[in-house]
Amino acid sequence: MKLFRTLTAAGVIAAAAIAPALAVDISGAGATFPYPIYAKWADAYKKETGAGLNYQSIGSGGGIKQIQAKTVTFGATDMPLKPEELSKAGLVQFPTVIGGDVPVVNLEGVKSGDLKLDGPTLAKIFMGEIKTWNDPAIAKLNPSAKLSAQPIVVVHRSDGSGTTFIWTDYLSKVSPAWKDKVGANTSVEWPIGIGAKGNEGVANNVGNTKGSIGYVEYAYAKQNKLTTVSMINKDGKTVEPNSASFQAAAASADWEKADGFYVILTDEPGAGSWPIAGATFILIHKQPADQAAAAEALKFFNWAYAKGDKMAEDLDYVPMPDNVVTAIQKVWAAQIKDASGKPLYAASH
Repeated sequence: MKLFRTLTAAGVIAAAAIAPALAVDISGAGATFPYPIYAKWADAYKKETGAGLNYQSIGSGGGIKQIQAKTVTFGATDMPLKPEELSKAGLVQFPTVIGGDVPVVNLEGVKSGDLKLDGPTLAKIFMGEIKTWNDPAIAKLNPSAKLSAQPIVVVHRSDGSGTTFIWTDYLSKVSPAWKDKVGANTSVEWPIGIGAKGNEGVANNVGNTKGSIGYVEYAYAKQNKLTTVSMINKDGKTVEPNSASFQAAAASADWEKADGFYVILTDEPGAGSWPIAGATFILIHKQPADQAAAAEALKFFNWAYAKGDKMAEDLDYVPMPDNVVTAIQKVWAAQIKDASGKPLYAASH
């Protein structure tokens, strides 16, 4: 039996082997967007199996670099790699859960849902064109709100971030000026604002800065009791961030036909769709250097798909549909192999 001690601290789920000779260390690094659910899954998995997970919540950019450098068993990113990028790097990519980026603010007297914004106005705020909270563009969308002339303080990510990719991809779709001047990526040249590391850093900065606005994955807004902003979506409807609106955004996604499961969920149609939704992805080598660790990682994610849905829903993530999980398992069996060409997934469950 494998015995591990799992420690959770400073964004790291650290697994230390008590019996190193028997231990297979699963190591991963990357996106902070799914960290709350990966931490929850890892804790439950350790209690059930005795096996631990070492996951460093360092941002999607770091996760992509670490898996390409083969320093971890798997990388994690909220910006999916394109099929040609996967092929070049010899990687397999698959989604784990769906969540949402949400605007969060620190405004006196304003509660979650009191304020609503649309995409073009949000883009102008993050470009520095709208400078105060009582700007006519914000006031027009919120005629009954009491808005002051307080300066707007923009908070954004400073690290390479899939959360930033989802955010900037959305702004690029709703604002031609944003697309032209800033664009969409895990890291961009921000026109204005304060940079903070990780979803944790942005949440902390917004929580401590009066007049601020930032963006975080929804679980961080809930955990830090931050004030969320409602959004006017592509259909012109006002929606609040929650698992139902994230699920609505993913309703028309055709995962099974998407090469490398490359699906972007921003600005999706539908009356109930949250406009800044996205999946988070795992990257693993087709021919892993450490086959035992890779097999253990597949076993962990297989367990998460089978037993982790309720935990995901409790944090307002949306689990992957059963048909998508089946498609993912087929990809594992077909593409992730040991040195002799045998599927690692067959050996992992």
